[in-house]
Amino acid sequence: MDTRRTHSTASGAVSGSVPRRAGSGGAHRRTRGGARTAAGLLATAALLVSACSSGSPSTSATAAAAAEAAVLVALPPSTPAALKPYYSQKPAWRGCGVPGFQCATVKAPLDYTKPSAGDVRLAVARKKATGPGKRLGSLLVNPGGPGGSAIGYVQSYAGIGYPAEVRARYDMVAVDPRGVAGSEPVTCLDGPGMDRYTRTDITPDDGRETTGLVAAYRTFAEGCGADSPRLLRHVSTVEAARDMDIVRAALGDEKLNYVGASYGTFLGATYAGLFPGRAGRLVLDGAMDPSLPARRLNLEQTAGFDTAFRSFAKDCVRRTDCPLGKAGTSPEQVGRNLKAFFGKLDARPVRTGDADGRRLTESLATTGVIAAMYDEGAWQQLREALTSAMKENDGSGLLVLSDSYYERDADGRYSNLMFANAAVNCLDLPTAFDTPDEVRRALPAFRKASPVFGEGLAWAALNCAYWPVHATGEPHRIEAKGAAPIVVVGTTRDPATPYRWARALAGQLSSGRLLTYEGDGHTAYGRGSSCIDRTINAYLLRGTPPQDGKRCS
Repeated sequence: MDTRRTHSTASGAVSGSVPRRAGSGGAHRRTRGGARTAAGLLATAALLVSACSSGSPSTSATAAAAAEAAVLVALPPSTPAALKPYYSQKPAWRGCGVPGFQCATVKAPLDYTKPSAGDVRLAVARKKATGPGKRLGSLLVNPGGPGGSAIGYVQSYAGIGYPAEVRARYDMVAVDPRGVAGSEPVTCLDGPGMDRYTRTDITPDDGRETTGLVAAYRTFAEGCGADSPRLLRHVSTVEAARDMDIVRAALGDEKLNYVGASYGTFLGATYAGLFPGRAGRLVLDGAMDPSLPARRLNLEQTAGFDTAFRSFAKDCVRRTDCPLGKAGTSPEQVGRNLKAFFGKLDARPVRTGDADGRRLTESLATTGVIAAMYDEGAWQQLREALTSAMKENDGSGLLVLSDSYYERDADGRYSNLMFANAAVNCLDLPTAFDTPDEVRRALPAFRKASPVFGEGLAWAALNCAYWPVHATGEPHRIEAKGAAPIVVVGTTRDPATPYRWARALAGQLSSGRLLTYEGDGHTAYGRGSSCIDRTINAYLLRGTPPQDGKRCS
């Protein structure tokens, strides 16, 4: 699933990184799982963390019971001899083309069970504390995804946009997780291949279209397997969390201080579970629930997008430029109107003026709408894009939103967000569905969760069924017994990481403190709530956690 703060991809769930704010050009938007991300419907369903058992209801019930009992086990506090060379590294910092930032490379073992089997080279960036005030160490940030570039996030947003008092006291640091961006990125398809993939019909009407969708998933998976056969087996969240501990040591910090958004909350919670004694001040914003199997994760995220869409619908009909209904039109009717528009695109895509000749298909339009659900600041842009597409047969505005979600540039190049998203999701959890027949049986539940997006998100959850590497992870609880207070932030109408996930994670963590933002959008820190920002700043700067259950608006 994609829970980024900014995007999503094809892996059976929506992504989870923090999406950039619409029109800002920054990295704080829509990462998962998810702080910053959104991408097409194929991508959308993929950026969610794929974590669900397949099979019959009894199988799912068994998996759920096992997840309830399974708890992430902490690693021994002492460093194994075979890993000591990694822990004793001294980064060679250098300029990296962005004023005020330094970059370095840190090595980690490809396989922690066989440290002698080779290395992974991790890209790290930092901006040193500006002062005044005593330096508090390093503050690592991650925008989610999985697959969002933490370095891109720190250089374009966190390192220059976090509160000045935080940047004054902390070195702002980011490490791209293994397989992501600067850290030996996974690659699956070239630009034209991704263009074809993102246009694939994600709501098949018959056997021929189902065969086409399965073929697209197979082509995507085969491309990933051909490019990175060894790395694909070692891009799990557990391994990425262990890498962060090596980076912590290389930075000279006794404890890890961290702000993770969307999927970055899963990464941060995993770190705390593995190294509770080294967990410093951790903020997990837009939290994920690691105990859920994939199908339930996808289903609950689908409901989350429906909640966000209903908020958009209510706001839209109060505006004179809403193309989906007039004042008093119910959210249900707004949804039916949008679904009817998608149906027209399914039959006849519309022009976009794109240099590569792409037309707006149902899948690209759906991705564009989903991208705007991550941040209510994008709602005006969405209304304008829908008006152009529905009334003028001009799909350029929705294509822009879709491209931003997929991180496609004007030259037709894609970042590796979607590739890494699938690689991590498909390794972390067993696939949500194994066959198209399983998806068909689940369609009523997904349509109930979201009449607008449910069908597409259900089919998107099939992608890991064709992955070339078997999952190594399972759903589990994270308790992190012995860790210092951990702040878990949930937004009540978050589309990508439903609020109940934050409540669940805060309840699992032995030292979890739930901080609630009553509002719209994906994640809460730095989104305009002075209450949220003051509370998190006090924790980061003075170590004062909020009272469990504190609410802000």
